[in-house]
Amino acid sequence: MSIALPYRAWLGLGGNIDDPVASMAKALKLLDARTDTRVIAVSQVYRTPPWGKTDQAWFHNACAQIETALAPLQLIDTCLDVERSLKRVRQERWGPRIIDIDILAMQDEAGEAINMNEPALELPHPRIQERAFVLVPLNDIAPSLQIAGKTVSEWEKACA
Repeated sequence: MSIALPYRAWLGLGGNIDDPVASMAKALKLLDARTDTRVIAVSQVYRTPPWGKTDQAWFHNACAQIETALAPLQLIDTCLDVERSLKRVRQERWGPRIIDIDILAMQDEAGEAINMNEPALELPHPRIQERAFVLVPLNDIAPSLQIAGKTVSEWEKACA
């Protein structure tokens, strides 16, 4: 018997230290190996300039859609555990990293957007509309996903 996976979530993944593509693949494999989470779709990987702190190596970025039994705060804790298992060390905001996993958006069992503003997690991600490095790969897998009144495709075109 399989476990019910009532939530859908869209994740942003990235990194610019060591082999970020391998780190993203390992992160998705770790998530998919769980009984409470299944990876449904993964975008292409894009090379992007750094954002926020620009004096560092370019990033590799991708997005993934998952189904999960984990509520939002459980999912962010799980993503942080995966980051730690891959040796992510948080030293400076927007600084270099081996892996980064952000929850971009989530929906409940009825397909309704989950909105939250907690210290550990804001949904949808508060800066998604201004980040082409998120919108371009997210558009690969979820162009019609609604975020803040527009589709990902519309946000991506406006950000370009």
